[in-house]
Amino acid sequence: MIKDMQKEILRLKEQKDICILAHCYQGHEILEVADFVGDSYVLAKKAAEVKNKIVIMCGVRFMAETVKILSPDKTVILSNAEAGCPMAEQVKLEELKKFKEENANCAVVAYINTTAELKTLCDVCVTSASALKIVKAMPEKDILFIPDVNLGTYIKNNVEGKNIKLIDGGCPYHKTATAEDVARAKAAHPEALLLAHPECCSCVTEKADYIGSTTGIMDFAKKSDKKEFIIGTENSIVEHLQFDCPDKKFYPLTKNLVCHDMKLTTLGDVLDCCKGEGGEEIVLKEKTRLAAKACIDKMIAYGG
Repeated sequence: MIKDMQKEILRLKEQKDICILAHCYQGHEILEVADFVGDSYVLAKKAAEVKNKIVIMCGVRFMAETVKILSPDKTVILSNAEAGCPMAEQVKLEELKKFKEENANCAVVAYINTTAELKTLCDVCVTSASALKIVKAMPEKDILFIPDVNLGTYIKNNVEGKNIKLIDGGCPYHKTATAEDVARAKAAHPEALLLAHPECCSCVTEKADYIGSTTGIMDFAKKSDKKEFIIGTENSIVEHLQFDCPDKKFYPLTKNLVCHDMKLTTLGDVLDCCKGEGGEEIVLKEKTRLAAKACIDKMIAYGG
């Protein structure tokens, strides 16, 4: 049944000239029909480069919005309309407006996991892979980093000469990983390296052998000469690495590290989108798109 659905998706994709993007946290059956797999910003860049006029994003809403920001002439479909990102919605527009009014000299740095609307008020956008490099390159000394306090703390601890303010936001799924989980996993797998996403709490990252983005974690594991790894990010990465590196062993840091929003998207959703019967088209006002794009352009200018 799965193979039949995949075959029909591939047929419709070819017939209708559709590009399918899949974030790394999607199920493997979805990755197998995707044209590109990766982190949110990499996928948005790939979408802008292809000639296809229809793009289906198998991920969450802010990712589809980022695709639309960079590809205004394409029809962008979010594969499951209910797939949001709790972190992206944690900072309210009015709250940020008030902060900027009261802190005119403070630059606002937005993690890419934010809504298009919120990006319109931000100075620079960053990804988990580029955040350190970009914040170091910024001339401003006073910075508000939104919304992830864990990624923000990681940056703050690794950048000198900056006054970095944080809010108490972050990924509710990565936050579930605890020091006890680290101790338990290392006791069970003493030879394994711990690879952690910077969205995890400091009690996890300070014990990690490698800290990086999702694709960074995957690349590290693939290139390493080590044979065992504890994966401190969404548990689907354990499965993907098991497929990619059958000669190595991968263990989840905790069974709780599951993004329920990512898991909303099913292969059936993707098939319905290809049929033109499902998903939600992402529509942004041009004023909003251009204002949101400005902070992404600044990220690129700083080498992100």
